[in-house]
This record gives sequence, structure tokens and C-alpha cells, in this order.
Amino acid sequence: MQAARIGILTVSDRASRGEYEDLGGPAIEKTMGEYLTSSWEPVYRVIPDDAPGIEEHLRAMADEDGCDLIVTTGGTGPAPRDVTPEATEAVCEKMMPGFGELMRSVSLQFVPTAILSRQTAGVRGKSLIVNLPGKPSAIRQCLDAVFPAIPYCLDLIGAAYLEPDPKVIQVFRPKAKS
Repeated sequence: MQAARIGILTVSDRASRGEYEDLGGPAIEKTMGEYLTSSWEPVYRVIPDDAPGIEEHLRAMADEDGCDLIVTTGGTGPAPRDVTPEATEAVCEKMMPGFGELMRSVSLQFVPTAILSRQTAGVRGKSLIVNLPGKPSAIRQCLDAVFPAIPYCLDLIGAAYLEPDPKVIQVFRPKAKS
């Protein structure tokens, strides 16, 4: 079985310029390493908050790099340069609004400002793109909430099969009919 490819895209002007260390991308990579027992490899990039650039990288990760799952961090707030959801929507054939709804619902249990977040998800070809917030603790909270649906979503779109560690996270897949 071929290793799944998981794109990790940090969207941050300052991190892309080296003004501060990217903490979001490594938090995603660490979480995936804890969740998965199946073989996978990261495709990791740090880019500025720029809609055309984000779109270009999302397209490349899906179409050229063959990422089955692309997880972004950053650019989901209301600030003028926060354009990750718009870039995601521009490159996807199908939007999956339930991901964002669940992430905001979970985040509201921790911070009242979660209502300002605009995370979303969508499908491009055989790639699922999920937008996460930028803060590492919020990344884990959101992934813990939505990851149970991700492997089955990947199954449905014809992407790689992800095998989770059931001691770390429980995922849903329908039982096979006998």
C-alpha cells in the first residue's frame, strides 16, 4: 500500500518571512503522527497570506504533489489579509461546511472569539482540504473534533486509506455488509 500524502500548509506573512517560528505546521504534523498507524508522508510549506498564492499552492499540493489530505493553518480570521477560506473555496469543486461548523462549535467551548473563525473544508479531485486555526492548542482541539470523519471522506473521494490508532482517536467507517 502506497503511503498517504498529507499536505501541511501554513499561511502566515510573518512566518513566511522568518519573523517568527511556524508552530502550526509542526503541530499538525505531530498530531497526524499520533493519530495514524498507516504509512504517510508530509508535504510541508509555509507561505504568505495572499489569495492567489494560497490557491496556487493548494492546486499544486492536490494536482501535482498528489496530497490526499491538505490541512491548512492560519488565515481564517476576519482581518483583511485572512483569505484562506476564500482561496480554499476558489479551488474546490465541493465545499464541506460541516467541518467548519463543528470546529467552531468545539472551539466555542474554549474561547468566545471562536465565532470570529471562518474555517471550512472542501474537495478538489481526490484531495480533501481542511482549514484550521493558527494556534497549536486550537489546531489539536479542531482536529480531535473533525478527524473522525476524515478517513471515511477520503475513502468516498478515492484518496488514500488512512488507518488510525484506535487508542488515540476513534474514526467512523460504516460496517461492511455481509
